[in-house]
Amino acid sequence: MAVAISTEEIEAARPCRDGSSDCLPRRDSTIGRPVRARTPATSASRTRLGGARALALQLSLIVGAALAYFGVRGLTEGSESTAVEHARGVLRFERTLGIDIEQGVQSWILGHNWIVTAANWVYIWGHWPVITITFFWLYRRHHGSFLLLRNAMFISGAIGLVIFMSYPVAPPRLMPAGFVDTVTELSTSYRVLQPPALVNKFAAVPSLHVGWNLLVGIMLYRTLKHPVTRIVALGGPLLMASAVVLTANHYVFDVLAGSTVALVGLAAASLLACRPVDAGSTARRIIPVRPCPALVRPTPVPVPVRVGHNR
Repeated sequence: MAVAISTEEIEAARPCRDGSSDCLPRRDSTIGRPVRARTPATSASRTRLGGARALALQLSLIVGAALAYFGVRGLTEGSESTAVEHARGVLRFERTLGIDIEQGVQSWILGHNWIVTAANWVYIWGHWPVITITFFWLYRRHHGSFLLLRNAMFISGAIGLVIFMSYPVAPPRLMPAGFVDTVTELSTSYRVLQPPALVNKFAAVPSLHVGWNLLVGIMLYRTLKHPVTRIVALGGPLLMASAVVLTANHYVFDVLAGSTVALVGLAAASLLACRPVDAGSTARRIIPVRPCPALVRPTPVPVPVRVGHNR
């Protein structure tokens, strides 16, 4: 059946002078009408819509994981007597290694109010606010590092939950005597950032307060180029490690355990990012990672085979 084409349609079908394929109208094969090409404004609006959807997906994943993490952590709080006994075991182990410095250093800083204030400030404002800002910045500027940080925090958080449930440990501030809870006694800010209902009091080991700040520092060091900003990136985790001990929230052993768990999470996330995946797989669209180029398996495309007569 012949399809009548008007002169206007013939003119519209001619290529643009600049050779842009966006200017070529596409023809509806069923009725023969040219389909209006996508304009730059339409493309930009769709790009913004897609970006907003992608951001909403990432935010929902992170918020959902955070709520699950704190919810499970709060519901799996062990008994106080068991947690205190485990804490005494940690102190005995530290004494064997010669690193049981918590009570001595806190007794010293209690006579220097400015150090106490600085340690409280780092502990309160140097964790979740820093993580949140880093997440948004990496999402906008270094998406691959954002995905790696997100996955590393997911994995290390899951490992931490298993340890919290199986081995509850009371922090120094909850031990019978000798330590002062400088954060909650001198400030109410931390209760706003982390309500008591979401807190497991006996989740001292490992210190993900330090571990996650270490992950942030590593990601910032990898993405920042100026030497000064790189030093700041590496100094952040060191300040947090000092703050959690000085404020009697963690033992030195907790800091080492939290750093180890975080690095294990980062190693696992790096392996996940380099796993062989199909370029068009559903998993890549829902929870995208940036696989190593050498390990990407492209989606198979059928190639037509010409069948001809041999001459």
